[in-house]
This record gives sequence, C-alpha cells and structure tokens, in this order.
Amino acid sequence: MANPWTPSPTSGSASGTTFWINRRRLRIHGTILALCLWSVYAWNVATPGLQDRNGNLKGADFSHLYTLGSVGLAHRAVDLYNEDAQAELTAHLIPAASGIRYIPLYPPQVSIFFAPLAALPYSVALVTWLVLSSALYALCCYAFWRACPQLRNEGWTVLLLALAFPGFFHLIAWGQASAAALACFTAGFFLLRDEHPFLAGLALGSLIFKPQLGIAVAFVFAYTRAWRVIAGGILSATAQLLVPALYYGTESLRAWLRMMSSVVYNVPAVEPRPYQTLSLRTFWTMLIPSRGLAFALYVVSALLILGWTARVWDRAGSDRPALPLALRYSSLLVASVLVAPHLLVYDLVILAPVFLLLSDWIIAQPPASGSPSLISAMKIVLYLGYLAPLLGSVTRSTHLQISVVLMSILVWMIWRTNRSATAALAA
Repeated sequence: MANPWTPSPTSGSASGTTFWINRRRLRIHGTILALCLWSVYAWNVATPGLQDRNGNLKGADFSHLYTLGSVGLAHRAVDLYNEDAQAELTAHLIPAASGIRYIPLYPPQVSIFFAPLAALPYSVALVTWLVLSSALYALCCYAFWRACPQLRNEGWTVLLLALAFPGFFHLIAWGQASAAALACFTAGFFLLRDEHPFLAGLALGSLIFKPQLGIAVAFVFAYTRAWRVIAGGILSATAQLLVPALYYGTESLRAWLRMMSSVVYNVPAVEPRPYQTLSLRTFWTMLIPSRGLAFALYVVSALLILGWTARVWDRAGSDRPALPLALRYSSLLVASVLVAPHLLVYDLVILAPVFLLLSDWIIAQPPASGSPSLISAMKIVLYLGYLAPLLGSVTRSTHLQISVVLMSILVWMIWRTNRSATAALAA
C-alpha cells in the first residue's frame, strides 16, 4: 500500500532521491515483510490451548471485548464500569486470562454489540472476530483500490502491501476492534465523494464507539461549516448511545462519562507501554518529563495539525481551489490519529487508505506540475511512514516516536500542496 511509483531511468518525473522506490522493490519489501510478520505470528500462536509461546493470551485485547459482551448478555449494567468485577468475570470465562485487567473505557453500546460473540466459547468467538475483522479490512482496502485509477494495474502490489501493513498485523495480533473504525471512515469517504454529506455524517458519527478518533472529524467539519455532515454525525452518535440507554438505562451513560473523566488523572494506567501508543500527546509525554509542559505542547501541536487540516478542507472563496478529496481525506485520517488523546498501534489500520489515495494522486501528477521536490519528498515520507510502526523497540529506548514525526510532516506536505495550488491560481 505504500507508493507503487514506477519510474524508469529516463523518466522526466523521476528524481535521484526517489528512483529506488519502484514497483519491483515495493513488491520484494512487501513480500519479505509479510512473510516475516505472519510466519512469526503463526509460529507464536501455533500452540495448544489459549496461551501463545510467550505465555500471553491469544487475542489478549479481545478478551476484554468478550467480557464486555458477557456483561451485555447478562444485562448487568452494574458491572459495565466495575474493573474488579470484570477481572473476576474474565478469569471465570477464560481461565488462561486470569490476572489480566482492563480499565473499561468503551461506551456501553459496545457490550451489546459483542453480546452475540460472548455466547460462543472464547476460542470460537476469537477466530470468528479475527475473520470478520480481516474481511472488513480487505473490503475497505479493495474499495479504495478500485477508487484509485492509477493503481488499477497494481493489484498484486497493493495486495502484498495490504497484508504486510503493520497496522493490520497489530489489529489481528491484539484482537482489537479498529477495523470497524476503518469501515466508518471508508463509508464516509465514498459518501462524501458521491456528494451525500448527511449520510457521510451518519457514517462518521458512528465513530462514537471510539470517540478519540472523531476529534479531528468534528473540528474540521465544524470549521468548514459542513452542517449536513455535522447533523448526520450528531444523529448517528445519539442513536448509537440511545441503544444502551434503552437497554441498561441512562445511568450506564453517566457511568461511562464518569469513567472517562477519571482516566484523565490516571493516564499511565491505560498506557502501560507508551512506546506502543502513537499520537501527539504520547509523543510529547515520552520526550518531556514535565507533565504540564508535555500537555501544553500537545495542545499547541494538535491545534497546528487541526489548523492545517481545516485549511485543506476550507473551500470558501475563489482564491482557494478545492484539493482533490484524496488529499483532503488523507489529511483528515492522519490528523485523526495525531490529535487522538489515546491511540495504540492497532488503530493505525485507519491509515490504510492514506497510502492508496496519496500513491494514486502522486502517480497522476504530470512531471512539471506543482512542486516536484515536495512530491518526491512525499514518496519517501509515505515509504518510511509505512514501516515506522515497526520501530517500537527503537521508540522504547530513544523515547522518540518516529511515526508521529512522519505523520506530522505528511499533514504539512498536504497543506503546502494546498498553498501551492492557491498560489498558482493567483498567478
């Protein structure tokens, strides 16, 4: 899914700095990475029982979703945000998970959604969920690939790099629910493309199950006064929250809000391994010992990212031509990751469309268009950004989240492209 740009030695659009990023190398790199990641994963989980070779529970994070589903199945609203009760229930349902504890942060409707899976044995439910997540990821990638005319003949390259994408690997390894967020963003893109803003809002408002991913969406569409998108988002989020209000009672929503507010003062409890979190907040937290200063830098940098993204989407005035939706949506997706106050590596699966959309746009650029140096630099940032999530051990020792740096540069590059287009129109 990284940029399958294929210049020839005589191509006028090729630059010496990016000539090495070509179809053949991307296929080789993607094949090697996919084989390494998935062979190690297969070897690790190819053990009898529910523990892998490292002694960890298979699909560890899914055990929390499974427990929530069991709470929903039993209709026990009192246990929705009771950490001790859930730890006890997890140990009872999954003896191999004894000792594992999660702080319940999901809104209450998630427990209802996972109730049908909780009716199955854990191993069956886990396999079912991983298959569903993989299918959802594949459908989203396929939809974006079909929407990228320049990549239409690059099916094998896209397939290999989709399989090797670190965000997808972590999604499956952890057993998380981020494929559903990717589906929301995917539906939002195609509905915006087809000029159905209210329906796009319905899709994007469904992100309320992971509200941290909706911050950039809410800011950008409010800034650009896209009221039909906003109305759809509010309606969708409200409808989703109405389900647990009817199922459990409104106290379940108040309990969720109390839990969310309490976590603000105990962030390390939900992020025991900050090197596996990827957002501006943890970027500054890992670099700056002072909690107050780190938070201030997070707010400033998040506002900067949101400002760049909002300007990319702002089409008011004839002097600001609209960038292609591919660039605007890519900026929105990357900003959604960067400004999220809590985001782990498996959530990077929502960036899968970015590599497809930007690659397609880059290939479509004529040699003399825009800023060739900026486009060449974007190719390198895409390539490195694709691989950077694998550098968790480096982040652990250096305290520098390279992925966050590269993502921030990418948002800046799209903003610069917007400025270049405006300047060209003025000239």
